[in-house]
Amino acid sequence: MAAPSPPTPGTGRLPTMADIMAASRAQGLRMRLSTLGPLFRVTATRVGGDGDVELGRAEGAVRPWPGGSVLHLDSMRMSRATLEVPDRPLFGLGIFLGAVTVRHGFDAGCVRAQLLAINDTPLYHNKLVKFYTRMGFKAVHEVDGSSMMDLAHMLVWGGKGTRMDADIEQLLMKWSRRFGSQD
Repeated sequence: MAAPSPPTPGTGRLPTMADIMAASRAQGLRMRLSTLGPLFRVTATRVGGDGDVELGRAEGAVRPWPGGSVLHLDSMRMSRATLEVPDRPLFGLGIFLGAVTVRHGFDAGCVRAQLLAINDTPLYHNKLVKFYTRMGFKAVHEVDGSSMMDLAHMLVWGGKGTRMDADIEQLLMKWSRRFGSQD
């Protein structure tokens, strides 16, 4: 049996995976976490008359690192089916995908999450950075290809953009009210 989550000021505790799954079900979503060694995939589906329709997925890995494992968030993609979901903002689904992913990292012993807000277009890049900042991430490096350090980032992340980090426990504490964790 897992140890209880540490107390969170104002809410009692960090949201558990069960809290996050229950909140997603209340929104008509089914979240699924699959792992293979350090690799993981989180998929979000909507159950309808036509069967399950995949709305989005997040993928990454848990990497051992000095000072505690790191949750490497490699990609998050939404399908065209998200456009057909009535009254649901596109980034709302991203919160559920992110919450399952971050809770998985916390349960796997990760202390930090890291991602690259990819810079495909300036407008979308700015929206991504704003979204991830609102979620609790902080920009740590602009990867623009102008240095050797950027080359390493580009090899790891597959592109240019803004490298961002977050403390996993802080993310969960910030999100605790959203997922209904109460004592």
